[in-house]
Amino acid sequence: MIIGLTIVAMGSSAPEIMVAATASLNGNTDTAVGNALGSNITNIALVLGLTALFKPLSIASSTLKKEMPVLLLVTLLAVYFLSDFLLLKVEGIILITLFFVVIGGLTWMSFHMEKDDLLQSETENEIPSGVPTSKAVMWLVVGLILLPLSAHFMVDSAEVIARHFGLSELVIGLTIIAIGTSLPELAACIAGVLKNEDDLALGNIIGSNIFNLLAVLAMPGLIAPGLIDENAASRDSYVMLGLTGLLIIFSFNFKRSRRINRTEGFCLILCFCAYQFLLFS
Repeated sequence: MIIGLTIVAMGSSAPEIMVAATASLNGNTDTAVGNALGSNITNIALVLGLTALFKPLSIASSTLKKEMPVLLLVTLLAVYFLSDFLLLKVEGIILITLFFVVIGGLTWMSFHMEKDDLLQSETENEIPSGVPTSKAVMWLVVGLILLPLSAHFMVDSAEVIARHFGLSELVIGLTIIAIGTSLPELAACIAGVLKNEDDLALGNIIGSNIFNLLAVLAMPGLIAPGLIDENAASRDSYVMLGLTGLLIIFSFNFKRSRRINRTEGFCLILCFCAYQFLLFS
């Protein structure tokens, strides 16, 4: 369970981390920042919206109630760090340190969670059993080889598209790259609701967004600190904060039946479409 929680938590944000690191190494800080913010916006507005349209999400696990405040605090911290139009190395160090603190917290929780905790049992069910160690190692090596190659290809392709259409690096990170790296979350959420594991689907979104802001946003701070596009601080970070607040309102709306229904899912998708229109208008 400990290994499973840690690997799943880190693995869910691995594409975003690798893309952000690759973009930062290429000097494309705004692409990396846009990827972090855009992935969180896409996860809430598009992925969660489509999932709720597909099937309303019930919210029952107490674990999710603990994760929601963490997501809000991490989001507020990211907004604060970006508010001066700078992402400093010390801020990158703080974010990546908090990332490992959260990983440690997951490990601690795996020792202390109740045996009948719904999310724990769901997570355990998601971890494959009976897979030979040699096969697992083989796929791990293949993944470690393909991940940086695919990240490099995505960043290079995004640069070509940006130059061709006259788009900024930030917008490319917020849109094409963010949507591309969020597709695994969409597949995981749909698979979760098909198995009637609504908490796992919502937990995937919350966990991914927490790790995006801690690990992904840390990459440009650590590798290429400096000035960022002012729109990232004055527009996109607040869109992310607003959608996070909307997620909390929809999740804890004090109804007897706590759930994110189809109407709320449609509202999230409308927010996503309006945001895309704002970016390209």
